[in-house]
Amino acid sequence: MDMGIRGKWALVCGASKGLGLGCAQALVQEGVNVLVVARGLQQLEIAAEALRTSAVDTSVLLCAQDITTAAGRAAVFALRSDFDIVVTNAGGPPPGDFRDWERDAWIQALDANMLTPIELIKATVDGMAQRGFGRIVNITSGAVKSPIDILGLSNGARSGLTGFVAGVARSSLAAKGVTINNLLPGAFATDRLQTTFEAASSKTGQPVQTLIDQRRNAIPAKRFGMPAEFGAACAFLCSQQAGFITGQNILIDGGAFPGTF
Repeated sequence: MDMGIRGKWALVCGASKGLGLGCAQALVQEGVNVLVVARGLQQLEIAAEALRTSAVDTSVLLCAQDITTAAGRAAVFALRSDFDIVVTNAGGPPPGDFRDWERDAWIQALDANMLTPIELIKATVDGMAQRGFGRIVNITSGAVKSPIDILGLSNGARSGLTGFVAGVARSSLAAKGVTINNLLPGAFATDRLQTTFEAASSKTGQPVQTLIDQRRNAIPAKRFGMPAEFGAACAFLCSQQAGFITGQNILIDGGAFPGTF
């Protein structure tokens, strides 16, 4: 299927590895030009080179910045100001016990996982609307629907973003060809998942491998997701064909969430 986005420009955040890289790879394969952002230059350069290798007549730019800071965002938009597609993504805050979190921990979580996506939306949607096409995909978390106790910082910040998107996606932007959706990953084979298992092991005393096996066996698909299949879902949401999908929270978790809605 031709997704109709060849030649578009995408900003993909947190794209040096994991789900962000999976999204960038899927977009590049559809002929989308990408500007990839992450904090670590070395890993980002490796990712960008891999993207260029798989790209066909597309441009791959990189910007090693912390997108959660005003300075980082300014550096990104100094390289390119207009984007047709924006994939927001930032590493989740650390797991832990809510009793241990002071105000600064909450502010950092909100900055990274709620306020930064809002700033990126604010900076790009009007240009998208003027051009008559725009796709914003926020990578949030399956924990928005099924919270995980040790991820309270993430639960709170990402739920705040979810509420914001529910409103702005249904504003006048929808009639101007701009869609805004959230992708909610379940358990994917990423460094973040490994970190969560290690934190749970420290809290419970159970071996990490035991926790991994328990989590995997609780998923109806009996496996963890792969970044490439997450990226494919993201690319579809960015396609011309997905123009009637907006304001949605799309859960990709191998059937782990047991609810009907």
